[in-house]
Amino acid sequence: MTPESVDVTTLRWFVAVAEELHFARAAKSLNISRQKLSHTVIDLENELGIKLFVPGAQPTQLTEAGQELLRDAREIIARAEELSEVPAQDIALRVGFVPGVTVSKWTRIWAERFPDTPLEVVPIPMAEQLEALREGRVDACFVRLPIDQDGMSAIPLYRELPVVVVPKDHPLSVFEQVGMGDLADERIQESGDIDAIEGIIELVAAGVGVAIVPHSIARLHARRDLVYRTMMGVPETQIALAWPTAQTTDLIEEFVGVVRGRSERSSRSPAQAKKVQKKAAPKRAGGGRAGSAKNPPAKKKPAKRRGR
Repeated sequence: MTPESVDVTTLRWFVAVAEELHFARAAKSLNISRQKLSHTVIDLENELGIKLFVPGAQPTQLTEAGQELLRDAREIIARAEELSEVPAQDIALRVGFVPGVTVSKWTRIWAERFPDTPLEVVPIPMAEQLEALREGRVDACFVRLPIDQDGMSAIPLYRELPVVVVPKDHPLSVFEQVGMGDLADERIQESGDIDAIEGIIELVAAGVGVAIVPHSIARLHARRDLVYRTMMGVPETQIALAWPTAQTTDLIEEFVGVVRGRSERSSRSPAQAKKVQKKAAPKRAGGGRAGSAKNPPAKKKPAKRRGR
């Protein structure tokens, strides 16, 4: 994972700690719990595979890797803020995303490839993902399947493993993988409503059962007193990019290309296709075609007769 692929909110929280060099003060300024902030930073370190703060240092100190991330994070946040300040009437494309989806990688590529075409990303509750598309609140949306695809185009992107969230001292916490049989004696919380998952996580932390959720959702709501383990024998969930088929514009096609990893020179890019067509258009004298009214074909001269 690279800094560009980290959620901007997570980067903002890291920057708050890095600037304050004090977790409690940073948490207060962000209006979140110190525990949640600490666990978010730990999770970030695990995902990046580096230590951002010197372990056990008092007062809190950044490592060299942490100082480097601070510089990168400030630049990424500044770019995100510039995009958010673009006047609404100047927004060319609005893309929604449901909880658990990280869009910073794609927005960065879009900004580099189409600097003059503003893109706005909009968080959408999962319960409203289809409604947001049908009502035109967003032009496209990263959704969690399944959805009613009537009149919709959808490109599956990736699958998420399900995990079970349990208290840190739970007997299942010592395993890397858990099967449904291991949960036979457990109270499994209803976790189908992703938008209400924070309350479910609180119940699990209080020792009231366990919860099975997509990996990204467990990571989004990670906290120090809980752990999550991969579930076996439970269907994966799938993330897709969807948009109304009737609203398939060149901008949508370009964004699909960015998400699918097409190069800027891909022949499937509308912009590139137009360049190729323009370059390949034949040029004729006078701007007309051979045999046209402006350029009639040359008349053949009659052959001369030989004298006797």
